[in-house]
Amino acid sequence: MTELQQIRLEINNAFKLSGFTIRREASTFLAEQLSTSSQQERKKLIDKLLAHILHQCLSHPVLEKHHLEVAFRECSSSGLEESETVLNVIDAFSVPKLNYDNDRKKFVKDVNASNNLYPEPKWKAQYLNDRYTMIWQRTIRNKLFAKETLPSMESENRFQLRKIEVLQSSSSRVDNVIVLGLLTQLTEGKYYLEDPTGSVPLDMTQTRYHSGLFTESSFVLAEGYYDDKVLNVMGLVLPPSESRAISLPFFGSLNTFGGKSKTLLKNSQNLLKIEQDNEDGMIVFISDVWFDNLKVISKLKALFAGYNDFPPIAIVFMGEFLSCPYGYEHSTQLKAALINLCDIIIPFTKLRQSCKFIFVPGRGDPIAPNILPRPAIPNSVTKEIRDKLGESVIFTTNPCRIQYCTQELVIIRQDLVTKMCRNSIHFPDTGDIPDHLTKTLLSQCTLSPLSLGVQPVFWKHADALSLYPMPDLVVVADHFQPYTRSYQNCQVINPGSFPRTEFSFKVYVPASRTVEDSQIPNDDT
Repeated sequence: MTELQQIRLEINNAFKLSGFTIRREASTFLAEQLSTSSQQERKKLIDKLLAHILHQCLSHPVLEKHHLEVAFRECSSSGLEESETVLNVIDAFSVPKLNYDNDRKKFVKDVNASNNLYPEPKWKAQYLNDRYTMIWQRTIRNKLFAKETLPSMESENRFQLRKIEVLQSSSSRVDNVIVLGLLTQLTEGKYYLEDPTGSVPLDMTQTRYHSGLFTESSFVLAEGYYDDKVLNVMGLVLPPSESRAISLPFFGSLNTFGGKSKTLLKNSQNLLKIEQDNEDGMIVFISDVWFDNLKVISKLKALFAGYNDFPPIAIVFMGEFLSCPYGYEHSTQLKAALINLCDIIIPFTKLRQSCKFIFVPGRGDPIAPNILPRPAIPNSVTKEIRDKLGESVIFTTNPCRIQYCTQELVIIRQDLVTKMCRNSIHFPDTGDIPDHLTKTLLSQCTLSPLSLGVQPVFWKHADALSLYPMPDLVVVADHFQPYTRSYQNCQVINPGSFPRTEFSFKVYVPASRTVEDSQIPNDDT
């Protein structure tokens, strides 16, 4: 018996055990494809083929050659599992909703979640309750608050985290109080701390503020004493953030980021190999790309020419996409500008074929209210460029998520520095504003720790703004000066405004997890 016949026999036996009859030409085709593989690799691929065909729910058990050709092509591409995607852009409205199960002490996926933009009124409080629960469970296991029983731990200081209802039940003064709650104004000019059990007025005349930006509707740890139904705050501090490595055990293998896969792609060895092998792969981030501005278009031509021979993984354009409002003609002007951009991209063949062009809308782009998450630019505006460039262009929501191999990137176009500083109850005396902003966002587990009056949010889609567990990279495209900060293995960057910062932008290299500053030179030669 020849080697090819032996492989055919092995294939026939494996398919018979699964209830399939395989045609002679089909088994010959598969045997030829597997002839160069080792026996172990052969068995693994046959199992994958069987699983793939079983998922197709064929109406009859007889397999033709074309069945196996399709299955083999899909199973053998890049050596990846069916749900393993190298690059995936996840819009805000498909981000999974997770709930914390108090009994199991872990997060579970809400299978009943729906995409209703205007749900019942209870969701206005529910999304804050969910955020409180997320921060509470993270805080109580922090080493400052966790109750340890080991003798070696007894000498260390431990703080007790209290609920507001415990304070309200006391008729006498309570010292050394630490409470986690929502900073809010229940009556104008008077701050309260609120949690699911109640609310308490605050006296902040002697408060010492720690690092961070404290805004209304942010969760804080208030330290002080409770007396005469008032919490006298001596110190105000942000809840401790938590690195991804510490958070992951509480999610198991659950896909917390979004996408087709049911399990977390962070642990995929196939994707990790692709990521590490692509040492020169990069993702380019450019904000405030005015497609109606001749100077910007000239610089983009220079950018495309520079990257044409070595195309990046993706170029992420963030709005606004027009330099000024055009009134009722705004959509028409943007449509024309995108067609012009398409004509500029087409001559750069290598770039067009190998790079993804991702568009994240800004506040002034058509055609949605100022509510987060913001839908993508309508198909009626983008149809022409999508028809010409096909799958190379992706119009997504604001914010959005990008999964590249094992890495998770979160992108938002929002002037957060201005909003956070303007609405902070206390402007920091020392320190760098980007440092304060980075610490605040990761501590609050959200891209928008602001009141609904300052930044409205679709209550049922607040999970799209979540930063828990921590991603690898957060891109906050802001009018503020460009910066790159790193906190607990999570990088937060701002590429700055492209036209206003002498055409500078940021480049992220996934293989080395580094961020590089880049700029298009003034001479266009």
